[in-house]
Amino acid sequence: MEVERVQAIVSSSITKDNIPIEFIRPEDEQPATTTFHGPIPDIPVVDFGDPDHEKVIRSMAEASREWGIFQVVNHGIPLDLIQRLQQVGKEFFDLPQEEKEVYAKPPGAASIEGYGSKLGRDVNGKKNWADHLFHRIWPPTCINYRFWPQNPPSYREVNEEYAQEMRKVVDKLFKWLSVGLGLEADVLKQGAGGEEIEYMMKINYYPPCPRPDLTLGVPSHTDLSAMTVLVPNEVPGLQVLKEGLWIDAKYIPGALIIHIGDQIEILSNGKYKAVQHRTTVDKEKTRMSWPVFLEPPAEFVVGPLAQLVEPQEPPKYKAKKFKDYSYCKLNKLPQ
Repeated sequence: MEVERVQAIVSSSITKDNIPIEFIRPEDEQPATTTFHGPIPDIPVVDFGDPDHEKVIRSMAEASREWGIFQVVNHGIPLDLIQRLQQVGKEFFDLPQEEKEVYAKPPGAASIEGYGSKLGRDVNGKKNWADHLFHRIWPPTCINYRFWPQNPPSYREVNEEYAQEMRKVVDKLFKWLSVGLGLEADVLKQGAGGEEIEYMMKINYYPPCPRPDLTLGVPSHTDLSAMTVLVPNEVPGLQVLKEGLWIDAKYIPGALIIHIGDQIEILSNGKYKAVQHRTTVDKEKTRMSWPVFLEPPAEFVVGPLAQLVEPQEPPKYKAKKFKDYSYCKLNKLPQ
């Protein structure tokens, strides 16, 4: 086993009143002391059902410049499909531990696909209060079904259906974000890999924690993807850093949460901002979320778009193969 699973730690008796020291975050990261509880603006909500497309584009562009995150309602993905996606994911994590381990990320594998508990390197040696499952869901050429659970039996069918619906939403997102920068509709998508963009599904599983005031499900980070499209369950936990304050994301049933990732920040030469975010955990309930990371192919080079670079606005980022960017990010190396 790669590391002891958090789900297994929770079911042991050592965590009745406390948690192992390696899960306790430094004081300046602990939710109890860093979460802001005063009056705050809500994360922007964009209604894809609004017939005024110009207004929708303006709202998305403004949210991407000022927040790096927004929620989308009336996005077109059927609610019952989202519920089925969540159900099959929950059923996988409810399986006996040895059944889940069949899908574990192989030791030393270059890809992050598979069941696991640890992702990037933590400079303090701290662990996250979370387990996860990663696997690509699109395009078909990059899917490895070895990491798709066979139990529950409907898992594959539901994820394939979700991928088809997700693609429709993603095309709108890329198109409208591109237009919001004053560019042709296809520019951002092409700059991130075009039809070869890889859809990486992740299921985050954050078990109940006796000391949610001391630990985090995921510490502060931006996503290395171009963009992330996420659905959470009803247990709150997503927090966003806004003007130096950690604020809670409001739960909107059925909404998609859109994170601007590093690659769109790079492509837009900093006009759109990758959102700094983290995840807290709950004392009584399991939090789960289903982000889909939209990633360029490994060998694809991403850099600031030529249309957004001028003598008075030189490139703020280096052009880089996505695999090299990912390696540096996961290993905490300078870009």
